[in-house]
Amino acid sequence: MLTFDPGALSDLIKHTFGAPPKDIVGMPGGASTRRYFRVLREGEPTSLVAMFVPDARPEEVTTKGTEATRWPFLEVHALLRDRNIRVPKIYGEACDQGLLLIEDLGDVTLGAFIKESPERTAEIYRTAVTDLAAAQKSLSELPASSVVSSRAFDETLLRWELDHFREWGLDALEKTLSPADLAKWNDVADRLAKRIAGWPRGFVHRDYQSRNLMVKTRADGSAELVWIDFQDALLGPRVYDLVALLNDSYVSFDRAFLEARLDEYTAAHGLSKSEREAVGREVDVLTVQRKLKDAGRFIFIDRVKKNPSFLPYFDPSIRKVKAALERLSDEEDMRFIADMLKLTFG
Repeated sequence: MLTFDPGALSDLIKHTFGAPPKDIVGMPGGASTRRYFRVLREGEPTSLVAMFVPDARPEEVTTKGTEATRWPFLEVHALLRDRNIRVPKIYGEACDQGLLLIEDLGDVTLGAFIKESPERTAEIYRTAVTDLAAAQKSLSELPASSVVSSRAFDETLLRWELDHFREWGLDALEKTLSPADLAKWNDVADRLAKRIAGWPRGFVHRDYQSRNLMVKTRADGSAELVWIDFQDALLGPRVYDLVALLNDSYVSFDRAFLEARLDEYTAAHGLSKSEREAVGREVDVLTVQRKLKDAGRFIFIDRVKKNPSFLPYFDPSIRKVKAALERLSDEEDMRFIADMLKLTFG
């Protein structure tokens, strides 16, 4: 575990730009242990962001033929940049100190943008889904050596996430299942994980949602979206990022809005009417898995990381699962999950 060293950050800034910073100001963080600082300086750029990563896991660290340590963040960043996907510029790095200097994108996330300009919500989400479709096409073939190609939403990971919900979304809330229901849950969770794992895989950002898309306004007033927090990218279902975006725990939309965005996404991919219907079904199935995991994660973050700020998003996550289950009521396994949630959460 690295300890943040202000001197190391100042040295990196001086090494990168030839002069020390005017000021370094802490910025709000999220659920991870990463810390962010806004760096103010003379000359261009007048501000940038320093990212400090104290606890990179072994699988997040790679060595590229030198003694310098680099992270998959940098590898994925290069991949996205080279495929014409808008990502932050990188000015400097000292990975052995846990430090990166990146472009200051401001403070307007997609979520903040639609609060400030609600009349532009459809416009900006249309951009988000068409950007996603374009990126999926661009990333349809990946280098065999890419860190993205080395990890996937396989059956084991998907099943673990469902158990994460059971442990934290049920047991931790004293809503433990009876032995019979637990046995049934295990069977249903096994089948759900196996089903999703069997779908074709492609590039997945993993957390393509309103807090991980920054909005930059161009000179003509149009808005572009910049991807952040992509270091955990892996292989997974084509609709995974679509579910993260449209069934985001932090914002909610009516059904007509969601259907319009699904139409735009499938049109961008040139899919037929039957394929459009298949995408809608996949979105509902994956919403059940993803949002159950999210709900459990929010309790875990509160109980284990002592961060209660995500608790308000537990109920919205469960509601999104219930809505998807209603559309999947022709499936026995989905009816079981729906009945279980009704029994435990009303």
